[in-house]
Amino acid sequence: MADGIKDKVAIIGMGCTKFGEQWNKSSDDLIVDAFKEALEDAGIERKDIQAAWLSNQLVLVNVGHSASPLSTCLKLPYIPVTRIENMCAGGSDSFRGACYAVASGACDIALALGVEKVKDQGTGGLPPAGELVVFGTSMKMTFPSSDNPNPGMFAMMALRYFERYGISVEEGKKALARISVKSHHNGNLNPKAHLHREITVEDVLKAPMVAYPLGLFDCCGVSDGASCAIVCRADMAKNFRKDPIYVKSLQIAAESGENLMYNKFDNSHVESTTRAAIRAYQEAGVKNPRKEISMMEVHDCFSITEMVTYEDLQISARGKAKEDIEAGFYDLNGQVPCQTDGGLKCFGHPIGASGLRMIYEMYKQLQGKCGPRQVKNPTLGLTHNLGGQPNRNVCAITIIGL
Repeated sequence: MADGIKDKVAIIGMGCTKFGEQWNKSSDDLIVDAFKEALEDAGIERKDIQAAWLSNQLVLVNVGHSASPLSTCLKLPYIPVTRIENMCAGGSDSFRGACYAVASGACDIALALGVEKVKDQGTGGLPPAGELVVFGTSMKMTFPSSDNPNPGMFAMMALRYFERYGISVEEGKKALARISVKSHHNGNLNPKAHLHREITVEDVLKAPMVAYPLGLFDCCGVSDGASCAIVCRADMAKNFRKDPIYVKSLQIAAESGENLMYNKFDNSHVESTTRAAIRAYQEAGVKNPRKEISMMEVHDCFSITEMVTYEDLQISARGKAKEDIEAGFYDLNGQVPCQTDGGLKCFGHPIGASGLRMIYEMYKQLQGKCGPRQVKNPTLGLTHNLGGQPNRNVCAITIIGL
């Protein structure tokens, strides 16, 4: 019987560029910067890497859908390189590929790297979703973002969530505003974050509307950036560093598309997150996530996504996230700090790099290296990386720890 990934793989090195508008850097530059930090952090030589995975959503110039930049600009010739594209969850999936290769015994040391140059596309948010065709059903869908004012699926999720749990729109918007205020506060403490600006609840409530009830500060923008992880067999990790971080669980769940075909889906949660979380906790041996998870990085593409994720991850009870938000449960000094680095909202969202950026923050937190935003004595960090729409998506959950 399969016994999972727990404690079979260790992270020995990670790197992450500053996220932002990197007009003066190419994708290759960002790849090299993240890799150099990870390589130095791991204390190994590039020749020690035996396989590599690249996460990238937008096609890289001159190489198309290939992972060849890992061979060329990183000077890693003649090893297997694989490109991963799994919507916004690609970064976590590249990490999974590297970890599974090591856990299987196929190699001892592997690399996962995510990169994106989104700002060069000339968009302030994710590109429009365009036309989706599912089981013969064609429909037009859009994401609300800072440059796309059309009605969006996540805006509809917010209204449905408020209606289901008897929350007025005014009360709901204030709860969402607190989420954004928290993320801006944490991001302001992080020198690598894209946005450095403290905001207030009033700022959020008075901001221009993007897709009712989501305003400008409820939506993450996009960024340029890269992040990188080097993993090895757990039994050899301390040959490289005294404080490796161990992989406890890797789970991915993808929606089948059935939710688009019938009207019973209530649109107030993300089922793939719930399913992936159940399996992740089982694999990691977590019995009470509200008590055992030390901190989280979740896929806060919109403030409502973060709010429902609290419940989908079984940290907050169904319909009770608002109470936990108001109590400061997810604040930096709260019981389960969330978005300690600012999240997608403020650290930024280079699509293919975001999943690895989340893991980078949990890795540094577990090593006690996060300065003014350091969580006190963490033991388990969880990342939640979501791609797609509320009713058709892929969700990746990673748990790492001491």
